[in-house]
Amino acid sequence: MIDNPAWHAMSADAAAAALAVQPSRGLANAEAAARLTLHGPNSLRSATRKPVWLRFLLQFHNPLIYVLLLAGIVTVALGHEVDSAVIFGVVLINALIGHMQEGKAERALDAVRGMLAARATVLRDGERHQIDAATLVPGDVVLLESGDKVPADLRLLRSKNLRLVEAALTGESAPVDKDVAAVAPSAAVADRRCMCHAGTLVASGQAHGLVVATGTHTEIGRIGELVGEVDVLATPLTRRLDQFARQITAVILVVALLTMAYGYFVARMPLMELFLAVVGLAVAAIPEGMPAVVTIVLAMGTRRMAQRKAIVRRLPAVESLGSVTVICSDKTGTLTRNEMTAVRLTLADREFEVSGSGYAPEGGFHRQDKPVVASEDEAILSALRCALLCNDARLHAQDDGGWELAGDPTEGALVALAMKAGIEPQSCAAQWPRVDALPFESERQYMATLHHDHAGRACVFLKGSPERVLALCATQAGGAPVDLSYWSEAVTRAAGSGQRVLALAQADFETGRTHLDLQDMRRRFELLALVGIIDPPREEAVTAIRQCHQAGIRVKMITGDHAVTAMAIAKQLGLQADRALTGEQLDRLDANALRRQALDIDVIARASPEHKLRLIAALQAEGQQVAMTGDGVNDAPALKLADIGVAMGNKGTDAAREASDLVLTDDNFATIASAVHEGRVVFDNIKKSLMYMLPTNGGEAGVILLAIFAGLPLPVTAGQILWVNTITSVTLALSLAFEPAERSVMRHPPRPPGEPLITRALALRILFVIGLMVVTTFGVFHWELARGSSLEVARTAAVNMIVVAELFYLFNVRHFTAHAFRPETVAGNRAALVVCVVLIGLQLAFTYSLPMQQLFHSRGLDLNSWLIILSLGLLVFLAVEFEKAVLRRLAIHRL
Repeated sequence: MIDNPAWHAMSADAAAAALAVQPSRGLANAEAAARLTLHGPNSLRSATRKPVWLRFLLQFHNPLIYVLLLAGIVTVALGHEVDSAVIFGVVLINALIGHMQEGKAERALDAVRGMLAARATVLRDGERHQIDAATLVPGDVVLLESGDKVPADLRLLRSKNLRLVEAALTGESAPVDKDVAAVAPSAAVADRRCMCHAGTLVASGQAHGLVVATGTHTEIGRIGELVGEVDVLATPLTRRLDQFARQITAVILVVALLTMAYGYFVARMPLMELFLAVVGLAVAAIPEGMPAVVTIVLAMGTRRMAQRKAIVRRLPAVESLGSVTVICSDKTGTLTRNEMTAVRLTLADREFEVSGSGYAPEGGFHRQDKPVVASEDEAILSALRCALLCNDARLHAQDDGGWELAGDPTEGALVALAMKAGIEPQSCAAQWPRVDALPFESERQYMATLHHDHAGRACVFLKGSPERVLALCATQAGGAPVDLSYWSEAVTRAAGSGQRVLALAQADFETGRTHLDLQDMRRRFELLALVGIIDPPREEAVTAIRQCHQAGIRVKMITGDHAVTAMAIAKQLGLQADRALTGEQLDRLDANALRRQALDIDVIARASPEHKLRLIAALQAEGQQVAMTGDGVNDAPALKLADIGVAMGNKGTDAAREASDLVLTDDNFATIASAVHEGRVVFDNIKKSLMYMLPTNGGEAGVILLAIFAGLPLPVTAGQILWVNTITSVTLALSLAFEPAERSVMRHPPRPPGEPLITRALALRILFVIGLMVVTTFGVFHWELARGSSLEVARTAAVNMIVVAELFYLFNVRHFTAHAFRPETVAGNRAALVVCVVLIGLQLAFTYSLPMQQLFHSRGLDLNSWLIILSLGLLVFLAVEFEKAVLRRLAIHRL
């Protein structure tokens, strides 16, 4: 038996001989059983999975979680069991979320496995049998008919009118004609007309096929293996947070050790007092609320995106989409409607453009941009009557206003075209009943139907490829001889626009004719028209691509279609369509050459799953943040490899959905633009939360640090710092999750993928605010001591100063560099206002409530203390606004 031969390049007899089988009898049952033992079942391997307990424990293997656990341990050591329970609860919730999302690769492989058929009809020992498709073996002869799912990779032995829907595997919109003739060894999967691949569907016809590959050796199985091999990349957010967590952990440990050493060896502070001070420093510095805030900001973005028909399967994907620099999109069903549409009608003396898209009979005919009343034009009606009657497709109106096709998509486009001209299918069929027909066969490349009217007149309508139909036409509409140059130019023009061209013709036959033979198909027909058909771009996709370009995002179209069709669609979509890179050309490029071309070319045609993987890898190697959209099983590996995979939820396959991070429930590329917008808002709000937490936590830590190194009394205790962190750092930062979008969110390029979470401008902002908080807190603390207040009153004033400064700073941080004196700063985020009111109430309780005074050693403040605190808080607000004005002058609009 031959190992992995090019079955598509072998004749049917040679393939049968190589597999030692008689096509007329199939395998013997005993031989089939032996081969099943040798080759294994016709199913895909299950992924090797980590034990559930190990997958759960690995969720804690993260520097940020280490920081959070440290904060929890510190609070336990301080005796604050409630606060430690909250912190450990956040850790547990994050671990559970990660654990639930960990099995994405396994589910993707399960979905690919589900593409295989459950049952198959085979010949064994010369008899037909229905068997479990899992027991198919190489050498089995499988019988196919309309509606079947192909159960394994087959080399056709014989076929009749066989057409397969291969969109999920190759990306081709229309059903593909199949025949037994061998093709070149180098032919791409989409061009192997003598092969039927597992998971595809039989649209029409019958065939006998020889099983040449089963299970993981099929094209579907190979894609499943690719899905299993692809490693899931970290998102920009997780990469940045991991890096930041490692950095902040190192900084806190170093500062704590230095402070401990200085306090003990230099300042000669008592060890217990020093230990409590260092614990307070750690509690102040650790942003223990950061994981919770980030998770909730992402969850809020997820909810908003769901309202826009984008379902997030993994929380960090929300932010990732806002950071992408390149979107690689499948064409069929994503950028196009996946509904064939007649867009051009060429008659003998004029040509019309046809508006409308899909199978809805909505639109009209236009000539030189002027509308034409088709129902009053006999030449149009004659051509479209032929298109409607020489046709087996039907369109059915749905309750929701849509239209459902029953039959071949190309024929459905012709039905819709006739209905746009006002021809009603049922009445037309009643006026011209069909008597006989020659069905479409790939060898003939045409279909012919015999009809008669009720006066006895017989007429044959013909539809097919222009070359075959023209060869059967003696005249054209109007009675003149066929003008071959005119029609050839029309065909070339339409094909250059990516359209599939069909020719329509008719011939009168003798009265009473009741049957149609091949001998009747000779040069006697009258050519009526040419029809140009295409899978049209979604109108909303054109707008979405324009929005992506405005946002600095490149859009690339990857398709299994031919280059000419792909470039024609790309031009209509607004992509760079002057050239395309084909899969064959891509195979000849090494990694470096592909990296050079990957950024410049927007159209990749005749692409296989491996081509998509190589292209995405090349873009990522160039530092690009790549999103991949798709709907077919052939897209699954690329969806998983991409920084974010976006699957179509309506017409998409389970394999694509399970491999993705984001699912669009309306299959609308325009939703991508909305998702990008929302992703940028999410990232901005996470940055604002960090821009709020880091300086406020840093300010609290700075107060303690300065006190130790200056040999001064601590302005706040460790317990008071924990109170501030509990009621402000998390709650106020959390209110930023509800922040609306910045006005310019879609008018600037994506953030560079390598940009650190803490940029230089943000670091300067953090240091500036830390300085303001330290100065104002120490100022209030020593002002109270100077006027004779007790240490407890001074510390209460210092705590309130920190809280008031954080309240004022919240309104600064709601815009990166834009000034805060605008209506949306107050009215745009009601959650922020509610949190502020609640916080003020809690802080008054901290100051004046007897239980709180006993717990935190706080004391009541007089009016003068509040006036000083509020004045300094306003000063902090104005100082930050001044800094933002300087940044605007320097043309810095993002931190």
